Amino acid sequence: MKLSASDRGRLKEILQARRAAIDPVTMGFPKRGPGPGRRAAGLSQEQMDTLLTRTPGTYNRFENGQLANPGADLLTAVARTLRLDEQEWAFLWLITRKESPPHALHGSSGTSIAGAWQRVTSHIHGALAYVSDAEWNVIVHNEDFRRLFPRGQAPANIMRWMLLDPEARTDVLMHWETHWVPAMMPHLKHSVELRPENLTLSRLAYDVLSDPVAGPLYREHAVAPIRYFDGSELPIRHAVHGPGRLTTCLAEPVTAPGARINLSFYTPRAPAPGHQPGYGAPHLLNTTPGEARVVAGRRRD
Repeated sequence: MKLSASDRGRLKEILQARRAAIDPVTMGFPKRGPGPGRRAAGLSQEQMDTLLTRTPGTYNRFENGQLANPGADLLTAVARTLRLDEQEWAFLWLITRKESPPHALHGSSGTSIAGAWQRVTSHIHGALAYVSDAEWNVIVHNEDFRRLFPRGQAPANIMRWMLLDPEARTDVLMHWETHWVPAMMPHLKHSVELRPENLTLSRLAYDVLSDPVAGPLYREHAVAPIRYFDGSELPIRHAVHGPGRLTTCLAEPVTAPGARINLSFYTPRAPAPGHQPGYGAPHLLNTTPGEARVVAGRRRD
């Protein structure tokens, strides 16, 4: 694929700026002495070839947009060598391959959430709102979200709570084994595979596999396509309002790939004549990153 003159210029501009920002000495090259030679700041194109273990001239052709469809291994090596951030990583793929990257560049991506999200969620009323990071930790949430749970205590890690907490499995997430397990376990496996070096996710998967209840179910259900479509339904029990259904919209913060923005709307089940609503707790469903999600809960039988 041949790049346009405009794309070649944009690619060269960002890569040159990134090279100039890196002191070659920090990458193992000797300090330049006085005398003739290259005076420009930062890594040279020849030094990039050395760091990338490529034949001389490879990086020059790449930076000038002369390599057609550069491979993922080269893009990854260039991005990590030049210390690109996630937005620059996505830009690199868009410019050179006209597609989104298949994975985040850094294993820690999605674990740093901008503080502005606390203000955003705090100002949301009439809907349950929270933001979780790529490790499923609940970073910020509003009051409506907190009131869903028994004793008004929101869980620290939403995935750990859904899959391992006894109260969640037996009371809050109604029909846990038949509805929630098939819906959520593929999400955990997917997040672990996207970040194989993330110790927190690996530990969570290990704990699930080691659990006598969740472990066998994880082996059965985790290796499966993620079951999601707009309007998916899951049953839940609200700590204040009792059994009902939950509709959840999910999005991803632009600067934190893998994190999730959750907005949910609880609809109580109409009680049978003379029936008093039960007392329990509900939950917000997390789904796959990067898309808007809607999840509703089906009533408890």
